[in-house]
Amino acid sequence: MADIKDPENTILMELKDGTVVIELLNDIAPAHCERMKELARNGAYNNVCFHRVIDGFMAQSGDVKNGNMEKDFNLRMAGTGGSELPDLKAEFSGIPHDRATLGAARSQNPDSANSQFFINFKDNHFLNRQYTVYGRVIDGMEHVDAITRGEPPANPDRMISLKVAADA
Repeated sequence: MADIKDPENTILMELKDGTVVIELLNDIAPAHCERMKELARNGAYNNVCFHRVIDGFMAQSGDVKNGNMEKDFNLRMAGTGGSELPDLKAEFSGIPHDRATLGAARSQNPDSANSQFFINFKDNHFLNRQYTVYGRVIDGMEHVDAITRGEPPANPDRMISLKVAADA
């Protein structure tokens, strides 16, 4: 596993094939990082599916309202919800949407990000300064690459758990 420099700003995402280590960019997008840590600490991301996975683009998850495969799961609704917390203001930066970066998913409204996020499979620079980048995969990207594709996938993969490294 990668050398974790800041456990409080590192996420451990357990997938079917292994652990994905995500370094949060707290100095770039503090509100988005805090939201992910708060929801992770509440267990909200556990068993949430990857509802939109586009080959050569990205894998999206984080719909804690409609995406939990163990609680009132409806695949058609996955991707339409967020959390009970208020939406976040955009925290756009010059950090590019490179392969393995974590971005905040949102609707047309730039200030509508909530709990959903995506991990880029490749450099997606057309997203730069339009979606908040708030983390990057530092270990385990091969596990992200193995997530089942589809919009939504017929048999979606899930985050088995998502934890703050400081708590693990």
